[in-house]
Amino acid sequence: MPKPVVLVVIDGLTPSMFESADAPALRFLAEHGEYRRAASTFPSLTPVCLSSIATGAHPDVHHIPHLVWWNRAEQRIVEYGSSFGAVRAAGLARSLRDTIIDLNLRHLSQDAETVYEALEDAGLTTAAINITCYRGRNRHLPTIPGVPAVFGPKRFFWYSLYESDRTGSPIAVRNRALGSIDAYAASVGRWLVTRDGFDLLVYYLPDYDYASHAAGPDSAHEALARSDAAVAALMDAAGGPDAFLERYAVVVCSDHGQSKVEQVASLDAGGGLVTASNRAAMVYTADARAVAERFDAQPAAGIVLFREDGRMVVRKDGDEDEALLDEVPDGRVRAAAALANPNAGEVLVSATPGWEFVDLAGRHHAGGGSHGSLEAADSEVPMLTVGLGPPPASITGIKELVATHFGVPVRRAG
Repeated sequence: MPKPVVLVVIDGLTPSMFESADAPALRFLAEHGEYRRAASTFPSLTPVCLSSIATGAHPDVHHIPHLVWWNRAEQRIVEYGSSFGAVRAAGLARSLRDTIIDLNLRHLSQDAETVYEALEDAGLTTAAINITCYRGRNRHLPTIPGVPAVFGPKRFFWYSLYESDRTGSPIAVRNRALGSIDAYAASVGRWLVTRDGFDLLVYYLPDYDYASHAAGPDSAHEALARSDAAVAALMDAAGGPDAFLERYAVVVCSDHGQSKVEQVASLDAGGGLVTASNRAAMVYTADARAVAERFDAQPAAGIVLFREDGRMVVRKDGDEDEALLDEVPDGRVRAAAALANPNAGEVLVSATPGWEFVDLAGRHHAGGGSHGSLEAADSEVPMLTVGLGPPPASITGIKELVATHFGVPVRRAG
């Protein structure tokens, strides 16, 4: 029987930080595994990236387009949490439902198979802690009355709101700035390891990204130390690092990178509906070319994408050349997939290095870190495998890597 797999996703961890940080648990895994820099998806924003990890596909297949987007069918804004101000601007109750429930129930394409669905249909047990894209076969009731039930992996723990098992873990959201969410994950993860409670555990640690937005890329050392401690907690529960690797195969990655933000802007689309957050924006418009040309004079707009006569047009500073995408990781594939998402705007904008787009409430991360663009800083991720063979070149390859390890076929959509 193949070893169970632990997939560790440290949100926002850059390759340079992974490669240089003093993180004993991660260093131990790196010394025993195979490592490369891999590519994220586009936009390189958490809901899009985690959906790509879970489904093994880009947004053209899973249909999650951005942190904030225009729902054409319902004629309204969907906001997954760009900032608290943006959530309030979009409607607090509606945004919470979109993020917690409907991302998986309604927005994630039914044609996209998640890794949880694939493995559990083959009789395996999957587990997930805190990850945003969680759709599975098992119904879970909330810990708070009045919140809808959701369908997720058999072992499912989501910020203390959904808990498939009683673990005695502390409340996840009591003090995020001091790492309470990663501490909750560590407590639940320790409980699962001591019980051999899974074939696949998706162990999502988001606190590093939260700190990096404030401190800037490669500066959130204390937060990474806490994430490393959460990985060490799994090792301790297994009887130590060597015993941990005797029992489990491991993947360690992030969902996206981050880059330094020095300037912010609000895009002027000349009448089109702009949905923007972090370092990516979309415009819903009937005249894509006019909007794209308008962005030539706006310094925050870097690579601009739209479709014309059935082909992808790539524009930057007045030049049109698809070869512009060769300057960024996996650029042609990621750009085409983002444009082909039926929920995306007609125009997609990747921010210029150093720039960020303000969200619905005018919030930004100037002086700190951000992500979302096609640029390498936002789009490269560390990718480490232990006991699974060579690491994949993209976060979209993780699902198939894990499924192949278990001998489980995956359904490909799109």
